[in-house]
Amino acid sequence: MMATQAPSNYDLQRERLAAYFDGTARKAWIDLTSDAKVSGIRATVRAGRERMRATLLDWLPQDLRRTRVLDAGCGTGALSIAAACRGAEVTGIDIAEGLVAIARERTPSFIGHGRIDWRAGDMLDPALGRFAHVVAMDSLIHYPASDIVETVTKLAQRCSGSILFTFAPHTRALGAMHKVGKLFPRSDRSPAIIPVTEDDLRERLAGLPGWRIGRTARISSGFYTSQAIELVNS
Repeated sequence: MMATQAPSNYDLQRERLAAYFDGTARKAWIDLTSDAKVSGIRATVRAGRERMRATLLDWLPQDLRRTRVLDAGCGTGALSIAAACRGAEVTGIDIAEGLVAIARERTPSFIGHGRIDWRAGDMLDPALGRFAHVVAMDSLIHYPASDIVETVTKLAQRCSGSILFTFAPHTRALGAMHKVGKLFPRSDRSPAIIPVTEDDLRERLAGLPGWRIGRTARISSGFYTSQAIELVNS
């Protein structure tokens, strides 16, 4: 009898995230990604996410016709829809089925020459095929640097152009919050955002053959702090 392979840290965290975003956080996430009135804290997060999404879209080619794009961790679909309106053939995938259902509902009836294939599942599923560009906005912020690089490495095997992803940069405030979360765990707490040191991440990414680090940008808006990195197939 063959031994069953133990789930990896990535697999375990993926399941925790799916349960959280399809359960406790679903309503809050729907409000955050809509025009609904939210608290001052959440308003800063919404503004930060909008700025980050605009940054990542700006790093993609303006003309995306006949170009396959993977929105890895699409959430309620804003980035996928914007890319499709520029002509992209988008696969928008997220582990939270409830959020993908909202993305389908929010898709405009007309998105120009583009199209979107909404899916609930794992961004690393090889059955998704190959892409010219991969975008993972705030979908890797719950993983340590080692898991981020391992995930990006697997995505790179199916990407021919660029990989754009974000991480939580290690700052004094984020580091303190992460430590407090470890000291006082709660069953209803959202999965921890794990701060990552940029130098460590760059050093690890330098070993990815055939890829180089391009642009980088940090967005800070109240309680939202996230940093984007562009990897370019060289």
